[in-house]
Amino acid sequence: MRLKSFLLPLAIMAAAFISSAQAQVNVMLPANPGGGWDATGRQAFQALNAAGLYKGGVNFTNKGGAGGTIGLAEFQRQQAGKPDALAVFGAITVGSIVLNNSPIDLAKFRPVARLTAEYLVIAVAQNSPHKTLQDLVAALKSNPGGTAVGGGSAGGVDHIALALLAQSAGVPVAELNYIPQTSGAETVTGIVNGTLTAGFSGISEFAQFAEQGRVRILAITSAERVKGLEVPTFKEAGFDVEIANWRGILGAPGMPEDNYAAWVDRFTKLSETPAWKGVLEKQGWDAFFLPGQQFGTFIAAESERIGKILKEAGLAQ
Repeated sequence: MRLKSFLLPLAIMAAAFISSAQAQVNVMLPANPGGGWDATGRQAFQALNAAGLYKGGVNFTNKGGAGGTIGLAEFQRQQAGKPDALAVFGAITVGSIVLNNSPIDLAKFRPVARLTAEYLVIAVAQNSPHKTLQDLVAALKSNPGGTAVGGGSAGGVDHIALALLAQSAGVPVAELNYIPQTSGAETVTGIVNGTLTAGFSGISEFAQFAEQGRVRILAITSAERVKGLEVPTFKEAGFDVEIANWRGILGAPGMPEDNYAAWVDRFTKLSETPAWKGVLEKQGWDAFFLPGQQFGTFIAAESERIGKILKEAGLAQ
């Protein structure tokens, strides 16, 4: 009887240990701390916890470089087949895979959920002679090489947006002077000190600097004007450009079906919770949710679209 009484707590402790060991998800954030992908992953899991949808442990790994392809390649090598391994990625990675001729095959990953979208804005210095997007395009036409434009990774959405603008305006894309920056803050610094004529970034990164009077936003890449931001869309300004920096979650290649279904279900439920809606509002992100295989279909279409743009622009083979 005493032996049974002694063994029962041990059994309970062992079961608790096994349960806690299993309740651990590894999340690859293929960027340096502090950026959009980092925030997406960390905020999503905080919201999952707050909503009671996932209470287990989370191990985040930051691995930046090459538009997310370095971190995603490491994730593919180290986490393939594992049950609870996820990665944040987005539109930037799709372009970087093409531009860097990366061996990453997105079709091999498990598409869990598309979560957010952030439209891009183009800005100039407050005292810039370019008062409108048309003014800036005129400068690009006159001297594309001498009109430096900054933004995120080469081949990323900022770069693609500039290429689309050039194509729409009849500016030779190969002659553009695009200078990748490490962050939106660095792009703003370049705009203010004059090393950049203009720069692209997400609304959330530029809005604060516009409010401070450091930069002036000229236009936004959304289909319609954004409430609270009194600037025209690129299309209103006469240029056929519409693109968003979307972000989502991938499961590891070969993730078991039961685990995959569970993660799709968690993120589907999360998309409707007050906790997640609060994150979107706080971060200035647009809801852009797609679950599971619908997200997979979108990734395939985006890969084809972005790859075509980069090749037509002469940025990739």
